[in-house]
Amino acid sequence: MSLNKNKKLKVFLVSSSGGHLTHLYMLKPFWKNKERFWVTFEKEDAKSLLKNEKVYFCFYPTNRNIKALLKNMVIAWKLLHKEKPDLIISSGAAIAVPFFYIGKLLRANLIYIEVFDRIDKPTLTGRIVYPITDKFIVQWNEQKKVYPKAINLGSIF
Repeated sequence: MSLNKNKKLKVFLVSSSGGHLTHLYMLKPFWKNKERFWVTFEKEDAKSLLKNEKVYFCFYPTNRNIKALLKNMVIAWKLLHKEKPDLIISSGAAIAVPFFYIGKLLRANLIYIEVFDRIDKPTLTGRIVYPITDKFIVQWNEQKKVYPKAINLGSIF
C-alpha cells in the first residue's frame, strides 16, 4: 500500500451500525485530523455517534440480501466517484463488500479489520474482502491461521 506522504489523506469509514460502527469510532486517534466521511445505516446509534461527521446512509439489511447489495453498489459507485477517498477502512459487516470492490476498481487503498469475537473462524465479509484488501487486520494470533497474510495489531477495545 503506497500513499503519498505529502498529500492530505482522505479517509472513508464504512460499517454497519452498532458494534461495527463503535469499532471504527474507536480509531478516532487515527482519523480525527483527516478529511473523512462515513457510510452506515440510518439508525439512532449512528445518527447520535456521528452527529458532527459527514455521513451518508445506505440500505439495510445487508446480510444475504441481494436487493440491498444492488442498491448499495449504486450508492458505492456514486459516492466513491464523488468523494474520491485515498483509503477505505471497514470493520464490517456486509456493507463493506460493495464499497471495497468498487473502491478497488477506483484504486483506493483498502483496510479491513476483522471483528474480535470471531477467533478461529472467518466472517462471511472477511472471507469476501480478504483477497482484495491492502491490509487485513486481526486482533488475535489465532485469526492468523484463518487469514495468513493478516497483521495482528491486538485488540482495539
